[in-house]
Amino acid sequence: MPRAASGENAADPTPPPMPPALRHTLLSTRDLLVTAGPFVLLAALLLGLAYWALDPTPPKKVVLATGPANGAYAEFGQRYQAQLRKFGIQVELRGTEGSSENLRLLEDADSGVDFAFVQGGAGRLRSGEDEAPPDLVSLGSLFYEPLWIFYREASAQQRLKRERVDKLSELKGWRVNIGAKGSGITNLMKRVLSASGLEPEDIVAERMSQTPAVMALLDGSIDALALVSAPEAPMVQLLLQTPGIRLLDFAQAEAYTRRLPMLAAVRLPRGVVKLDADLPPQDIDLVAPTAMLVAKPTSHPALQRLFVQAANTIHSEAGWFQTRREFPNRRATELPMAKEADRFFDTGPPFLQRYLPFWLANLIDRMWVVLASIIVVLLPLSRVLPPLYELRIRSRVFRWYAKLRQIEESLAGQTEGAQPLMEQLDQLDARVKQLQVPLSHADELYALRSHIDLVRKKLRALGAQTPGAAA
Repeated sequence: MPRAASGENAADPTPPPMPPALRHTLLSTRDLLVTAGPFVLLAALLLGLAYWALDPTPPKKVVLATGPANGAYAEFGQRYQAQLRKFGIQVELRGTEGSSENLRLLEDADSGVDFAFVQGGAGRLRSGEDEAPPDLVSLGSLFYEPLWIFYREASAQQRLKRERVDKLSELKGWRVNIGAKGSGITNLMKRVLSASGLEPEDIVAERMSQTPAVMALLDGSIDALALVSAPEAPMVQLLLQTPGIRLLDFAQAEAYTRRLPMLAAVRLPRGVVKLDADLPPQDIDLVAPTAMLVAKPTSHPALQRLFVQAANTIHSEAGWFQTRREFPNRRATELPMAKEADRFFDTGPPFLQRYLPFWLANLIDRMWVVLASIIVVLLPLSRVLPPLYELRIRSRVFRWYAKLRQIEESLAGQTEGAQPLMEQLDQLDARVKQLQVPLSHADELYALRSHIDLVRKKLRALGAQTPGAAA
């Protein structure tokens, strides 16, 4: 019997004693951790899966395709770069020839370009169809981008016997730069010339990029050039103030907008270029597509939101062709609007971002729905934890009752020689004294010890002689 008991003890070693300060606590921290461990691991796993699926943290670097150097797109690109730098986002500006090239870069999965400025209608103009480029989303219209056709007074005097060109069809036979390959100007000019009754062969078309074309116009190598740009573009500002260079007045602007729906009629007010010099000396009618900010649908939603917010800061002021708060907007865009852009135009900047750092506000905004769902799933499971904790603590005490009952049942059939049973009981009592239970369950431990004493009294009643009995 003692040997068998010794074998059981070897299989269930006595835990090392704990310091009294740790033993006498209301709850067992260790048991709480062991009981709640699987629950915590499940919650962490669900959070990790949600974080991986939602990818709430945007990349720190993004590529924005702009346009030709010294153009409006390049100028605005630098402003976007400065705005997003405030949020820790590095914007790499990639110069291009214009909207057509920008669209190609956006449609190319390997280009690395995620955002780009695109002339309104460029997709349709580029393809010659009425369908917008696939798999791209718009973040809104940014500003009117007039079609500027500058010409030399000397060329008009020589060809028309007057200094002013009254309509576009009078450019027949002129040497005109209609934009470099990859720009959106070329296809737009073909449409405009066709609407004016001119065929491509009716003009001598040059395909120089913007800066060389301006230089060629100034030195007389060409008679006219076409630009599609915001008035902030340095080259536009230069040509508007250069003596001997005139801007074509689209007196039939409204008619052009009816023939070409991607165009809007705008007016350059008298004196807006330079009031003291009265430049221009009269109102000038122009036609203008609307510049858009376009993104890949795979671009990070947080970055889309930052770009829309930057657009609101950069383009919302009054300008030569728009009133304050007219731009950005979701009008005049043939591409589907990104959800983040729609959300901004409906409700403005996210509420949390007004009071919290961007990274934290974005994390909460992207994760709160999932967090709520995880809580709904885990809340019923959390109700199982208290019973499991209770079971764990109580089983530490109650499991010794099986051994006590075994001794008591052996005692019922024992008539003499109870010494081996007394030794087993003393070993059991010694083990129980080493049990570590929180104060909230001390009554169960003391109940076990009192039951051990009851069995001991029965053994003594049989006349068992042990050191404990002699004492």
